[in-house]
Amino acid sequence: MGNRSALEWVLDRYKERTPRDPTIREKFNTYDFRDYKEQVIDLLGRVCTVSVETMQIVATMTTVETEES
Repeated sequence: MGNRSALEWVLDRYKERTPRDPTIREKFNTYDFRDYKEQVIDLLGRVCTVSVETMQIVATMTTVETEES
């Protein structure tokens, strides 16, 4: 994922792209976001849930480390 957030990565992976090659564009460009919309919405919800839970865990760990010091 590099320097992008998980949400940016998911949106980038599922966005529609137009192939540069005209032959490929004409014969093989069958991707339509509408076919995956429900899956992407579900995935975004899951990514948000994991992000929020991760932040809660980090906050708890920070609190525990502060109390032990």
